[in-house]
Amino acid sequence: MTTETPLKAALVTGAGSGIGRAIALRLAADGYPVVANDLNADTAEAVAAAVRAAGGRAVAVAGDVSSEADVDAAVAAGREAFGTVGLLVNCAGHVHQGLFETLTPADFDRMFAVHVRGAFLAMRAVLPAMLEAGEGVIVNVASQLGQIGGVELVHYSGAKAAIIGMTKALAREVSSRGVRVNAVAPGPINTPLVQALSEDWRARKAAELPLGRFGEPDEVAAVVSFLASPAASLFVGQTLGPNSGDVML
Repeated sequence: MTTETPLKAALVTGAGSGIGRAIALRLAADGYPVVANDLNADTAEAVAAAVRAAGGRAVAVAGDVSSEADVDAAVAAGREAFGTVGLLVNCAGHVHQGLFETLTPADFDRMFAVHVRGAFLAMRAVLPAMLEAGEGVIVNVASQLGQIGGVELVHYSGAKAAIIGMTKALAREVSSRGVRVNAVAPGPINTPLVQALSEDWRARKAAELPLGRFGEPDEVAAVVSFLASPAASLFVGQTLGPNSGDVML
């Protein structure tokens, strides 16, 4: 844990498990007060408790990122506890697998509600204060499947592609006013979401990767930590890819 704590807090959505949990813990180790948001209240509190046990500062806020009221409540909790939110990491996720012809409108709508509407609502909630302060960082967690697509994951790939597009467009709007917006597009990572996919899919995907293995949540968290730091001051509208070589740009 660093000895100096930034004045502005980090709001991490989907912080209860997997990549989001790793990001919350890494940012806390970097010195950020953390607002840990998750759909599940128990997992959100478990992450906040882990941060506090390590000497950091954290609050837990349960809520569905597709709900405007829930997102506003998470931001308000961060402001009440820590003054303001200067770093937003949109990591809330949802996965569902199926061939395109089997997908229902409900499958599609829920996928976009969590990934796209959720990111939109969170960015909309934190941005006014960031612009007023003339500084802030937003990191959106997308996926390499938003760049190359994935079999049985048309709706997921589409939602992640939308996140990448929103990241680029918002970065063009606000970077000159002090707010940096970037994305991270991980490849397959050993998380509960990926483990929920079929064993056949995971085996086929691992065989495609030049590195020969899936990534770990901590490896993605390190990329987010970098993008949040002053060392990433020239990164605007970029999509960094900790993806085991699945996408090479």
